[in-house]
Amino acid sequence: MLPCRVPFLELRDVRTHFPIRKGIIATRTVDWVRAVDGVSLTLDKTAILGLVGESGCGKSTLSRTIMQLIPPTSGSILLDGEDLCRLPRSEIRRRRLDFQMVFQDPYASLNPRMTVFTILSEALTRRHRDLAGSKTLLTARIGELMERVGLDPRYMRKYPHEFSGGQRQRIAIARSLAPDPKLIIADEPVSALDVSIQSQILNLLLRLRRELGLTMIFVSHDLSVVRFLADHIAVMNAGRIVEYGPAEEVFTNPRDPYTRKLLAALPRFGQSA
Repeated sequence: MLPCRVPFLELRDVRTHFPIRKGIIATRTVDWVRAVDGVSLTLDKTAILGLVGESGCGKSTLSRTIMQLIPPTSGSILLDGEDLCRLPRSEIRRRRLDFQMVFQDPYASLNPRMTVFTILSEALTRRHRDLAGSKTLLTARIGELMERVGLDPRYMRKYPHEFSGGQRQRIAIARSLAPDPKLIIADEPVSALDVSIQSQILNLLLRLRRELGLTMIFVSHDLSVVRFLADHIAVMNAGRIVEYGPAEEVFTNPRDPYTRKLLAALPRFGQSA
């Protein structure tokens, strides 16, 4: 009998609800916002999952719940078979080295008072503590990280405001790679960038997946971007996954009416704006 294969990432009936409170000091809960409402899915190692849906459907809340930045109301999130929801907060901080996040806005996600050197050195020494004692080794590793994401190491002493939006997002990606994670969650990482830069960042993510064996969740409202990048697609609506499957199957044979509505809204060649 063959052993049962454990998915790299598994979500079991994950719910993240926020209370709506009333009263003089807002102590009485009168209702709940069900931002994530019973999500279950699996993701294999080195795969890229595209999580798509309209604004407000719960994509970003689900991403932050997987990251344990927002505690789930109920359910289980298993990474390599370990339930992150059962770990104490001190252990979560250590475990989070294995899953990192790239945020939407590269202008807001980097500390403007820190140089690139400081930003990346903080991320590197969280896992590689030995580097803190050798500035030479640390500088070399930072240079390697910058080259990997397409940045010139000569600029490691510059501040974020001295870079373009696309370069800042590359810095954010380098920071996410610094602790040698197994999983990267990219929350709308190209939506704040010019169209001409978006393809460069998408190709960079594909190359990193290939070279480092990364598993990714790519969050976006743009189905055309997700189709270019993802192996599997999960379509989210009102806090729930309404469709999940291989990317081409979802695009060519959508089963849910909401998915068909999203696909119908895609611009087509020759269609007037």
